[in-house]
Amino acid sequence: MKAVILEDESLIARELRHKIAGIAQDVEIIEHLDSLEAASEWLGSNPQPDLFFMDIQLGDGVSFELFKLHRITCPVIFCTAYDEYAIQAFKVNGTDYLLKPVDTNELKRAIDKCRTIVESKSPYPQDMQALLQVLSGRQHTPRYKEKFIVQSRRQWIPVDTTDIAAFVRENLNYLVTFSGEKFILDFTTLEEVETLLDPRLFYRANRQTIIHINAIKAVKPLDNATLTVTLKDPLKMETSVGRAKAPEFKKWFDR
Repeated sequence: MKAVILEDESLIARELRHKIAGIAQDVEIIEHLDSLEAASEWLGSNPQPDLFFMDIQLGDGVSFELFKLHRITCPVIFCTAYDEYAIQAFKVNGTDYLLKPVDTNELKRAIDKCRTIVESKSPYPQDMQALLQVLSGRQHTPRYKEKFIVQSRRQWIPVDTTDIAAFVRENLNYLVTFSGEKFILDFTTLEEVETLLDPRLFYRANRQTIIHINAIKAVKPLDNATLTVTLKDPLKMETSVGRAKAPEFKKWFDR
C-alpha cells in the first residue's frame, strides 16, 4: 500500500514512519506533507494514495478542510493529541482515530483494518454507522474523572480534579494541588491515572510526571532540544520533556 503522512512536526512524522516500517512492511510512505496548503497542492496534482495518515491540527488550519476541497476516498487514519474531533473525523472518511503518542499495537490494528478495506475496495468499515452512534452517545457522558479520593488524617477526602496541578511518581504515586498540598494516590501506576484525565488539560511530561496546563509557569528549551518545565508557586517544581515529545508538547501547550 502506498501511503502519505500529513504531519507538521518533523520529529513526530519521523517516529510515525519508523513505527509503520516496523509493523507493516507492505506500507510504502511516498510523501510527507507538513501543511494544509502543501497537502491540497499535492492532492491536486497526484493520484490518491491507498492510505492517508493525518494529523488534525496543523500550523495553517485543520486537515478536515481538505475534504471540502478534494474528494478523498481512500482510508484515513487520524493521529492527534486531542479527542474532541472524533465524530467529525469519522464523518469525513476517517477509518481510525489514534491519540498521540500513537500506540504501536493500535497503529497495527488500524493499518490492518485499512488493508482489508483497500483489498476489498470497500469505502468504509461495515460497522461505521454503529461506531458513529456509539461515539455520539459518548458525547453526553462524562469521560474523565472529576475527583480523586485520598486519605488524610485517617479520613477519606475528595480532591477535585480541577484543583490538581500535577501527578508525580517517586517511591509512591501522589497528587499535588495548586496550593502545594500533597496526597498519596491509591493507584499502582501513572498510566492508570493518565487514562482518567482530560488530555486537553493534563499532559504526561515524562514517566514521573503528569502536569496541568494551568500549573505551568515557564518552559525553557535546552540545547539538546529537550524542555525544562517550571510550575507556578507555591509548587516550586521542575520537570522535563524529552526531545521526542517536545514538538507534541509545544502543540498541546500553544493552543
